[in-house]
Amino acid sequence: MKLSFLGAARQVTGSMYLLEVQDDYRILIDCGSDLERTPSGQPPPTSPSTSFFPFEASSINLVLLTHAHVDHSGNLPNLYREGYEGQILCTEPTFSLTEILLKDAATINQKKINDLNASKKKRVKDRQVKMQSDLFLDRQVRDAMENVVPIAFNRRFRIHDGLDVTFIPAGHLLGAAHIVINVFENGERKSICFSGDIGRKNYPLLIDPAPVPPVDYLVCESTYGNRLHEDTMSPEVALADVIKRTCIDIPGRLIIPSFSVGRTQALLYTLNRLYTEHNFPSIKVFSDSPMALESSRVYMKNIRMLSKEAREFYDENAALFDFENFTFLESSKASKAVSDYNEPCIIVSSSGMVQGGRVEYHVAANIGNPYCTILIIGYCAEGTLGWRLLNGQPTLTIKGKEQAVNANIERVDVFSGHGDRDDLVNFVKMQPADSLKKVFLVHGELASMEAFKSTLAEVGYEQVEIPSKGQTFEL
Repeated sequence: MKLSFLGAARQVTGSMYLLEVQDDYRILIDCGSDLERTPSGQPPPTSPSTSFFPFEASSINLVLLTHAHVDHSGNLPNLYREGYEGQILCTEPTFSLTEILLKDAATINQKKINDLNASKKKRVKDRQVKMQSDLFLDRQVRDAMENVVPIAFNRRFRIHDGLDVTFIPAGHLLGAAHIVINVFENGERKSICFSGDIGRKNYPLLIDPAPVPPVDYLVCESTYGNRLHEDTMSPEVALADVIKRTCIDIPGRLIIPSFSVGRTQALLYTLNRLYTEHNFPSIKVFSDSPMALESSRVYMKNIRMLSKEAREFYDENAALFDFENFTFLESSKASKAVSDYNEPCIIVSSSGMVQGGRVEYHVAANIGNPYCTILIIGYCAEGTLGWRLLNGQPTLTIKGKEQAVNANIERVDVFSGHGDRDDLVNFVKMQPADSLKKVFLVHGELASMEAFKSTLAEVGYEQVEIPSKGQTFEL
């Protein structure tokens, strides 16, 4: 049995691992976009003959998908475009959310191609064929989604002779899973777990990560391997504090950049609880993301997979995301009209890093307003507009216009969907140190991985590897 690390190796994004077992059966676990290569998340331009992958797509027998986020799913359409004809196994919510994300990416790609075709500049025309060859479209998304087979949680599923797989709830995002694979060879069983992204306990809407049975090998994410979450208060308390100071004590405007899939649902649910159960004043709330509306519908269809608290709240109130004075903004015209709303309000808009999406317009329109607060609720990659806001730059250039930053900038991390260092340690400690043969650390910055490796050594786990991209291990 061989395991190759083809993405998220010594970096945060691009999750992709190749497991080769008996009879040359090849399983690809995740097929994510490398968001650290280009701002758009697409690989850099290549010639039409150059593959996205360090393998023949047609040589893969099966794809297993841990969850929907594009750094785990974003290259699935390219896999089919290059010749993969097999199935994708994932949970039902992961299928639905992945389809939303990939269709959105295809729409953006089509717009890029249209813009290129409309350009009359020769140097852009010369790049046209090359760039178009790199961008998947609706047809490739359909090819991928038509081959998805939804799998239930916690049920062992036979995928091949001597091979079975189990999807175990991971928290983090609706439908997200740890994937456990059992391989039976020559009367011997070998087992390996791919953590995907490990969620937090008591996260809004989601069930807690479930225990993983003992395995021989563990592939573990390490995003927060050297950090603890800063905020120890509950999401409701943290959000209530900000709203009181920014919209109630003064008649201000609160802008919350938030990813449309997962985080926006957690945020809207928390706002609903504040207004429903804590008698907050009815401040107008706008959710400005068509993708967030689609994703919220997926959550509603899968209420049985949400936390007990969320299910009970729904039973009592008949809604998770709909409350008094709440509006989804579907059209771009409605989005821009919010700038003329003069009462205190809360605007939730994508993207979470303030990089692209409608939120850029809201930030640009309000960055000079001292009665506006921009609340960052998640990680912002270096160089993004969100990162620059957090680092206190006095002026920012947004859409080609330089503006002074007079708005207030705040941050909370209670809505981060990733477990911190202690959560990761507890995840690994579910495996007996004397029987776990090796831990592979992925999906994190190198400094985070090295710190987490040292932490694991302190609690008795000595066999820890930090693979390089392209590195293969015999298991």
